[in-house]
Amino acid sequence: MGEARRRAAQGLPPRQPKASTKTVDTSPRIVSWLPLTRKQTQQFMAVTTRGAWIGIGGMVVLWITVRFIGPAAGWWTLADTP
Repeated sequence: MGEARRRAAQGLPPRQPKASTKTVDTSPRIVSWLPLTRKQTQQFMAVTTRGAWIGIGGMVVLWITVRFIGPAAGWWTLADTP
């Protein structure tokens, strides 16, 4: 027995469709023919800026490891040391 028939047999009203949980982006588009909104561009800038700072921090950690920690631990010697 289907759900609709069971509900009708029990005297229940038809089941209501689920409300859409997806929010619609109502911010204006950058260009009318390009499907990118201003909110999406702001989110893109935030993510790429965060990624750039993570990359810079990783490069600093790598440089400190190669220049100071590795030679001090005896893992390797630097070519520019006399």
